[in-house]
Amino acid sequence: MKVRIKFCKYGMMKFIGHLDMMRFFQKALRRAEIPVKYTEGYSPHMVMSFASPLGVGLTSDGEYFDLELTEEMAEAEALERLNREMVEGVKVLRFFPVPGDKKNKAMTLVEAASWTAFPAPGLLPENWKSLLSSFFQQEEILITKETKRSSREVNIRPLIYQLEPEGESISMLLAAGSRENLKPELVTGAFCSWAGIPVTEFSFTYHKKETFARTADGELAPLDALTGEES
Repeated sequence: MKVRIKFCKYGMMKFIGHLDMMRFFQKALRRAEIPVKYTEGYSPHMVMSFASPLGVGLTSDGEYFDLELTEEMAEAEALERLNREMVEGVKVLRFFPVPGDKKNKAMTLVEAASWTAFPAPGLLPENWKSLLSSFFQQEEILITKETKRSSREVNIRPLIYQLEPEGESISMLLAAGSRENLKPELVTGAFCSWAGIPVTEFSFTYHKKETFARTADGELAPLDALTGEES
């Protein structure tokens, strides 16, 4: 049986990296006595895979990983057992079955993520909302992408699906996943550079609201809204 687990990450746990989060969940699953399936061979490990890694310093309400079980388990019981083993800053939100075929792997399904960017007090000018609208209406938004060997200009506009004010913060829906992946800090950096707003790496904090897959009809849907037949 294959299940998908949704969890949120907040508070001080935002400083815990992806590999340490994997180890944390592996220990929590053992302590909670979840009937996890292991690989065979000399070094067996849990059959689990995360939808996408969350960067250090980021919080999220929409993180996912897939897990294979040796027997069925009810969601209510699994949630109760797992959340007993969680620490402050992590909470398991969903535990639901999904088809076991490769096309329904969480990491394969990811197509987009929604974010909120919180600016530091006093960072943005009074007219920032109209500036943001003008910025988003551009046909091209070019940034310089650095690699170890070279740098090149990249147009990130096709990867920004939505960009709008959310109160005094910035809401965005961006491409994510293995095919295309746009980090929210690249968007705020490009906007501030275009608008002439000086920034540092501490000018914004970021929160992921949800992770999305694309359904058969081309619409975006949260990973926990899919059972597999829709994808």
